[in-house]
Amino acid sequence: MKLHYMGKYNLDPDSLPHGDHMPGAVQFKEAGSSGELGVLANVLCIVIMVILVALSLICGRFDFSFKSDWRKISEACLVFLITLFPHELLHAVCFRRDVYLYTNLMQGMLFVVGPETMSKSRFIFMSLLPNLVFGLIPYLAGMIFPDLKMLLMVGILGIGAGAGDYYNVFNAVTQMPRGARTYLYKFHSYWYMPEGGKE
Repeated sequence: MKLHYMGKYNLDPDSLPHGDHMPGAVQFKEAGSSGELGVLANVLCIVIMVILVALSLICGRFDFSFKSDWRKISEACLVFLITLFPHELLHAVCFRRDVYLYTNLMQGMLFVVGPETMSKSRFIFMSLLPNLVFGLIPYLAGMIFPDLKMLLMVGILGIGAGAGDYYNVFNAVTQMPRGARTYLYKFHSYWYMPEGGKE
């Protein structure tokens, strides 16, 4: 994998690196633009975090009457912000060739793209890996060990931040047939069946 930091995304899909279309490629039924995806992902993020906070409250892991909780929330937000770039780097390490990192802070996104094709299973793993490392693992640690409240909060933020990734996984699971491969072309994902139907 060779990482290229591209800076701020200029909102022009034609500027994103891509390869050629594969024969018989089918575009995913997905958000039509980065703006539409940003709105969808941010709404989903809020819903996920509200559910996780509610679950944490039901299990007695929060008590907002104590000032220390608010201090830990502030610390967790700072730790979460520090994980944003490593989150994208974990996506990037799942690529085998060139991968490009962009920022799109106005729409609340950082993202990586690469022109190579991936099997369905590698695409799902690539999409979920950072959310497991920076989301689910800290959240479960905080739920199991009450003293790790800050990790619980980092986990809530980390799981919520993966909303766009879950959307991509949902699309792959529901739209890609067995043996299909996927790739990104400009701003859209496509799937195709390789010769012989093998991954």
